[in-house]
Amino acid sequence: MSNAGEAQAGILRPMFWAHVVTDDAGFSKSWTIVTRCKLYIQYEVKPFPKRVHFLDFFYDLDRIYSSIARGIRSRISGSDQNPTSTSETQTNIKDGKGPATSLFINEIERPTPTAAQALIRVKAFGLNRMDLLQREGKYPVPPQAPKTLGVEFSGIIEELASESESGFKKGDAVFGLAYGGAYAEYIVVSTHMLVHKPDELSFEECAGIPETWITALQAMYMVADYKPGQSILWHAGASNVSIAGIQLSKADSASKIFATTRSDEKNKFVVEKLGATAAFNSETQDWAGELLKATDGNGVDVIVDFMGAGFFASNLKAAAKDAHIVTLATLTGMKLPAETDIGAFLFKRVRMEGSTLRARDEKYQGKLRDQLVEHALPKFKDGTFKAYVEKVMDWEKIVEAHQLMESNKTKGKIIMTINW
Repeated sequence: MSNAGEAQAGILRPMFWAHVVTDDAGFSKSWTIVTRCKLYIQYEVKPFPKRVHFLDFFYDLDRIYSSIARGIRSRISGSDQNPTSTSETQTNIKDGKGPATSLFINEIERPTPTAAQALIRVKAFGLNRMDLLQREGKYPVPPQAPKTLGVEFSGIIEELASESESGFKKGDAVFGLAYGGAYAEYIVVSTHMLVHKPDELSFEECAGIPETWITALQAMYMVADYKPGQSILWHAGASNVSIAGIQLSKADSASKIFATTRSDEKNKFVVEKLGATAAFNSETQDWAGELLKATDGNGVDVIVDFMGAGFFASNLKAAAKDAHIVTLATLTGMKLPAETDIGAFLFKRVRMEGSTLRARDEKYQGKLRDQLVEHALPKFKDGTFKAYVEKVMDWEKIVEAHQLMESNKTKGKIIMTINW
């Protein structure tokens, strides 16, 4: 393709150099970037220290270039709302894995929907703990997942493949669950995992629902086999899955709802805002002992655990006879000390089961989608359930967003938005 042809197609790629103009204080004033299609652009950027590492310089250049290229494509096509190029921007990880500062936005080929898939133009996406682990190379990504982070999103259907569900059409506002790829302007996802966005909820609220609420529904009903009238304990009570789970438990007549967190502030939130019976500080209290006192020594029927090895013995202590313990994560480790007493596991007849969601096949996830629509969505519409959002940020602040999640200070979802 000729340079002129590339320009018309909206494909712009930088050559090998850029010029930085600095003032006397050592701050950059402007960049001059030369592209293959001979477009010369002056672009003002925010000041940053003159001393920058070589790799960081080109990392920043790539981000600035991507931003400029998007603007040029819009001017070539004549519209920002109906882009004609076949490329898109997405969040990527420098060197494949690393800290939050390794995240950057670059340009890739726009995906094409096949079979029962739809192409969604993303308005917002939610952050999840697995994103941090995947970014660090510590998460076993399923083979069908793209390298791009992100499993939940909201947006507008741009295109439908031939086998897509009949209930969806181009232009529909939707939200959904994906194997990956939500940190991007466009995503292809099975229509079996899409849900129509209700008018009562914003795109930001909807983007924080799929992964967390489907995980809570899966743990509580499909794995733990929860029945109304049982008591239940949600560890990490201010985490997004437990925020969903506590609301589900309350709506489905749990006799008592307990939670653990690592701060008194979060305990107050869990009890006063979510309606838990009681919450315990796992850093300062013998939470299992306190829970036994609150249940007259009986323990709880269902425990949903994200902590793993560090909470194994205390979970057995807090469990009632014939209790179900569901393990969804192992944040405190996977290996038990040699002296761990597992006697209660036998004598209390405890059933312990681990479960994941992302690696499940589409049919299994589709059943959970249906359960979300039937069981939870009506309660979102009438206000019984609430999607708690801690902070909404522009997706270009993805580094800051990951650092906020790593601080463990949030009580609700971090949502990224893409302006278009």
